[in-house]
Amino acid sequence: MDCSHVQFCIHDSSAQTAAAREIDLHQLQDLFNVTAFWAQNRRIEDLATAIAHSNPIVTAWDGDRLIGFSRATSDGVYRATIWDVVIHPDYQGAGLGRKMVETVLMHPHVNRAERVYLMTTNEQRFYSRIGFEENQTTTMVLFNQPVSQEGLPAMVYMAEASKEES
Repeated sequence: MDCSHVQFCIHDSSAQTAAAREIDLHQLQDLFNVTAFWAQNRRIEDLATAIAHSNPIVTAWDGDRLIGFSRATSDGVYRATIWDVVIHPDYQGAGLGRKMVETVLMHPHVNRAERVYLMTTNEQRFYSRIGFEENQTTTMVLFNQPVSQEGLPAMVYMAEASKEES
């Protein structure tokens, strides 16, 4: 498949550019529903929150059609994590996923990190070809549940504490 016409866009919160394309959250929701069993039925509001807290975000477009998406979070020094790498099934196998991951890895907010993590259920071979290795030492997860705040000490945030001191 010739995908030379596919355009990649880097959405970078630290360098807002006029050339950055808006991410259509409805298209993104549809892309997840078609592509990722682990991301079925994500809510638009939650997608917006995840995007707002991610840097960089890389998208792939065939004209006005969103066909690929990935994002990362990072402290910029020690750790980064790549999330939600998806390519529409009609475009898989053409190297777009690899280009998307490599674009995320080259971003300054990620490429300076000491370690870059990602989670995958079925695509270990794909990621190992890019250079990722299986890591048996950090395989823990917390399935977060709403926790009652009753009986816990009140939280004081530093910004609030500074205001009270002045």
